[in-house]
Amino acid sequence: MDNATAFSDDEDYDVISNPGHDGELTPEEILLGRGTTTSRELPAFEDAQDRFETTRWKASEVEAYVKKQLETTQLFDKKRVKVYVDGTFDTFGVGQALQLRQAKLAFPYVHLIVGVFSDDTLHQNNCASTYPEVERAELVRHCRWVDEVIKDAPWAVNIDFLNQRRIDFVAIDEGSSVDPTCDKARLRGYDELKKRGKIIKTRRTLGLTSQHRPSMFNLQSESQRATPTLPHTSPVATRVSELKPDIDVFGIGIGCGT
Repeated sequence: MDNATAFSDDEDYDVISNPGHDGELTPEEILLGRGTTTSRELPAFEDAQDRFETTRWKASEVEAYVKKQLETTQLFDKKRVKVYVDGTFDTFGVGQALQLRQAKLAFPYVHLIVGVFSDDTLHQNNCASTYPEVERAELVRHCRWVDEVIKDAPWAVNIDFLNQRRIDFVAIDEGSSVDPTCDKARLRGYDELKKRGKIIKTRRTLGLTSQHRPSMFNLQSESQRATPTLPHTSPVATRVSELKPDIDVFGIGIGCGT
């Protein structure tokens, strides 16, 4: 594969699930499976595949990882599954895009809903944003994995919100429960949903320069927000990129509970 371009032959593409109606699929859709969609994923550049493990996961591997987490006999191969992800999305980076990719590919047929926090919600929770809500929501709308965007998303999700929106699962990054930057109220919501079997975990993308910047969950000064991203050759970036592949940036082993 030529590293100068992301275009390739069809066999190098991964067909992504097709958004559409909710509920049971028609016999024709079941018969055709993923082939019902003409939307295909461009293969990742070779240098990205070398650096970020999450770019190398095929749809079948993402599905297998999620299926291993779920303690249920329920089958999802004939059902449109609604998966929810929320966030500020002030700086929409590679890590967020790859998390949304995993959420979209978690089941054979996924309707991916993304919640974006409003400016007022961020202010009430002492969080800063560089861009207004209208721009952040519009940015998320243009991500290829997203089927629906909810503006003014709740800061902490609960079962009532899921029932209202008919959401099946909430996707969160593995290791979130020990991430010191995560808000406690949000974590309590995740813990409650986890008890109900409504949480699926996505793998963190390690080695990103954005992992060394101030957290979006803390109110930041103008000087902090203006801090440029660290170059790939920085000592800090090198240390993170050299972490063992079975340990994430917070020291959480792959497969550990959150």
